[in-house]
Amino acid sequence: MSLPPEKASELKQIIHQQLLKMDVHGRIREVLAETVREELAPEHQQLSTDDLMKALRQRGIIDDVMKELKFVTDVNGTERTSAPKPATHFVDREPPVLKKTNIDPTRRYLYLQVLGGKAFLEHLQEPEPLPGQICSTFTLCLHFRNQRFRSKPVPCACEPDFQDGFLLEIHKDSLGDGSKMVDATTMLSICDPVHMVLIKTDTFGETTLVASYFLEWRSVLAAENGITNVAVELLGVGTESKVSVGILNIRLEMYPQLNKTLSSEITSTQFTLERQKTAEKERLFLVYAKQWWREYLQIRPTHNTRLVKIFAQDENGVNRPVCCYVRPLRAGRLLDTPRQAARFVSVLGLERAAVIGGGKQEQWCTLLAFLCASKGDCEDHANLLCSLLLGFGLEAFVCVGTKAKGVPHTWVMTCGSDGTITFWESLTGHRYIHRPINPDDPPLAEQPKPLYPYRTIGCIFNHQKFFGNCQPSDAVEVCVFDLHDESKWKPMSGEAIKSVCPPGATTSVPPFPPLCASAIDAAVTSNEIEVQLRILVCEHRKDLGLSTVWDDQLSYVLSPALAAYELERTAGVSAGNEEFQDAVRRAVPDGHTFKGFPIHFVHRNARRAFATCLRSPFCEEIICCRGDHVRLAVRVRVFTYPESACAVWIMFACKYRSVL
Repeated sequence: MSLPPEKASELKQIIHQQLLKMDVHGRIREVLAETVREELAPEHQQLSTDDLMKALRQRGIIDDVMKELKFVTDVNGTERTSAPKPATHFVDREPPVLKKTNIDPTRRYLYLQVLGGKAFLEHLQEPEPLPGQICSTFTLCLHFRNQRFRSKPVPCACEPDFQDGFLLEIHKDSLGDGSKMVDATTMLSICDPVHMVLIKTDTFGETTLVASYFLEWRSVLAAENGITNVAVELLGVGTESKVSVGILNIRLEMYPQLNKTLSSEITSTQFTLERQKTAEKERLFLVYAKQWWREYLQIRPTHNTRLVKIFAQDENGVNRPVCCYVRPLRAGRLLDTPRQAARFVSVLGLERAAVIGGGKQEQWCTLLAFLCASKGDCEDHANLLCSLLLGFGLEAFVCVGTKAKGVPHTWVMTCGSDGTITFWESLTGHRYIHRPINPDDPPLAEQPKPLYPYRTIGCIFNHQKFFGNCQPSDAVEVCVFDLHDESKWKPMSGEAIKSVCPPGATTSVPPFPPLCASAIDAAVTSNEIEVQLRILVCEHRKDLGLSTVWDDQLSYVLSPALAAYELERTAGVSAGNEEFQDAVRRAVPDGHTFKGFPIHFVHRNARRAFATCLRSPFCEEIICCRGDHVRLAVRVRVFTYPESACAVWIMFACKYRSVL
């Protein structure tokens, strides 16, 4: 943190003024005289610095000074997991204010600065954005020991201008004595990396996962002055996981400074030992998994065609046991019920991993990458939903199998204490009760008709258990989910799974980040989309030679219907339909016809939504309505969920006099 000479002298002057204001010098003189007089024997007239510091600390003078010294951090730089937002419908368009925040002098912090990037060659030809011009941006997301941060968006360029600092707290009460300052040796045993995810947002608001990197921060423990600079090379994701995306310049600094730094030999030895230990555990698990698979194939030759997934590749192309992608996740105050959790997961976008030249690239994202991109494949949705249901105390498993036409698919299953099996579709939030068909029943016996879309099931797993389906048929409709019967479900050793999956093992598996509260103001966003849609409808009708008259009261009357639709999706119950129908009857005069068209989106792009609506003949009929005394209405309702995910309900309506 070097400063130019004029800034350094200015800072010294400010500190000097602050100390004068508090009369710190006078108080130190009093303490010094008092200490010499009271605590030192006549033969010991030597007073060390440590004695003086101890006396100052006992009298609370150091604490008073530290309270006056504050760090400056960007309010918008930190994502809060549960900070309440003020209920306001006004948008503050002022630039972000730098707010002072107290730091605890008894805790240890890592100050991570991102000081620009270079060699982002994909953006070599991009022109400089003009002032006020909307352009594609990069955003850097960080997660470290249950703390999450997000950088300010910077324009995409060959040398993106990242200039952000993040204050990461290292000391945690869980390490033992909460009042003790953590030292370098203890910090060396903290093997949690700083997970960094780079997201690109295009001019339409679409996000793309660019890179995912695990930063080893402990090199700073051996750095002189507790400061080190690192050039981090980011690699691409999926099929491009071996291709360089760009380089970030990162500066790491310890606060307060370490009294004693470690030697580089000690840190490198620690890293080597950790890698060897993890590699050995993973090797032993691989040996066990191969043996388990051989035994599974010997049960029945047809088992080699079943979808039994033991390992899956993450966004960096690293093979991990599937059980590592799931663990109990509690959402704090952000989600209240398992069904609300299912609704939240369903409004996160669906996107298959991109492949050059077509085909399907399988990619199971780490949770931070999935949440930051706000979209992923069905496996990512199922892993997150299973983790949330486990957090709510349910016995949940991820199921791997197929849908119609043999398309591979994953979904979630919960086992009730009474034996009820429920399937949860993570992409829609729908729930299905499973009642197996008994193939030995006589032909005329009435059998339950399955409503779910699943055809076959190969295996199920969670963070502690893995079962391979070894029933004669892998068809879901005839499957019996008696997991204690090893003739139906072949289990893996729980000890083997624990050795490579947290919390039983400190492995290379990244810890789960906490969920963040939504940064979207639902009322403001609803208004903005509604205004844009009104403009688009007016322009579209003008092109057809039609005038547009809006009925604001009719628009408002549509609100209860949209709230009821979302309630039905979340809780599975419908309410308020009678009042809505009564209000519409009152709003539509005798001899007039009313038409309404509701539609649901998980994005906030009004132009895209309008184009989709026009593809529906019902909606197009309303928007292009001709007749006598035509009045149009549109209502938008945005429902926000954690991670700034949202469900957007839009309803177009019209009323006109019927002319026969």
